[in-house]
Amino acid sequence: MKTSKPLSVLLSVLIALAVLTGSIAVPLLCRPFYYAHIGPMGLEEYYLSREQIETAYNQMMDFCLGKREDFSAGVLAFSQSGADHFADVRGLFLLDLRVLRASLALLLAALVVCKMKNLRPHRFLGRGPGFWAAAGLGTAFLVIGGLAALDFDRAFVIFHSIFFPGKDNWIFDWSMDPIILFLPQDFFRNCALLILALLLVWCGCLIGADLWAGNRGKRD
Repeated sequence: MKTSKPLSVLLSVLIALAVLTGSIAVPLLCRPFYYAHIGPMGLEEYYLSREQIETAYNQMMDFCLGKREDFSAGVLAFSQSGADHFADVRGLFLLDLRVLRASLALLLAALVVCKMKNLRPHRFLGRGPGFWAAAGLGTAFLVIGGLAALDFDRAFVIFHSIFFPGKDNWIFDWSMDPIILFLPQDFFRNCALLILALLLVWCGCLIGADLWAGNRGKRD
């Protein structure tokens, strides 16, 4: 069976993209994760019922995920500046989901081509593309997560300055955009922790699978 170095590099990149975007997609698509925060974070202490809070969140997320064209947040009022920010967020969310779908489709296509042409990825230093994707991604996000843990407030600001360059409409005035009262910074911190945990679990599984496959190959 022939081996290919470019194929190994391509697969490493695609696997890393799939793990990253897949981990990010979980808090975007799993709405019960937000619902579970309503009570512990005291969101009902403001002036909406739990049902109204869930409706506001669902309508906001429907817009951000491309399920509706007009921005809405239930019974909550919003400013044009606030709506514009969520339009920017919508672009990032949809980009993540598109990259996830594309990376999974390309991985599947690569596996089919490898099967048809009797080709396999080269194992750099005896390790496969899954190992290198996990090692690189896991190391990078352990460093990023460690730095963010030192000062999450600063990390939050840096994140917005990177992904929303030149804009300050992400700084909400709750009297104009009361939706921000129901999206506390602690919720975003927990989203980041969930993403990091999922990413590291996947990386651990990929590294473990590669080590197992390597040991099995030596025995055979």
